[in-house]
Amino acid sequence: MDMLKTLGLFATTAVAEILGCYLVWLWLAQGRAIWLLLPAALSLAAFAWLLTLHPSAAGRVYAAYGGVYIGMALVWLWLVDGIQPSTTDWVGAAVSLLGMGIIMFGPRPT
Repeated sequence: MDMLKTLGLFATTAVAEILGCYLVWLWLAQGRAIWLLLPAALSLAAFAWLLTLHPSAAGRVYAAYGGVYIGMALVWLWLVDGIQPSTTDWVGAAVSLLGMGIIMFGPRPT
């Protein structure tokens, strides 16, 4: 799987997870309608399914996915919550993305 396809799949996966969790949060923390749990469940099911599309071992995919999730969560913070991430937020995300790159794309013994 090439790098851009992997990153795109991880980004899509992160949006599905964040959206599902956000809808549950809206119901629990904001007192929104319980019907939000239906799209939340669908979104979280899509998140789990998307993780299975990577050809790498599950543990490696889960470990690397965390780096992309951090970056996407900061984008969500900015676009949905209306809070601009700080410089240290972005530096932390860059470090986590570097770790993701090393895990997913680093050389491995054959």
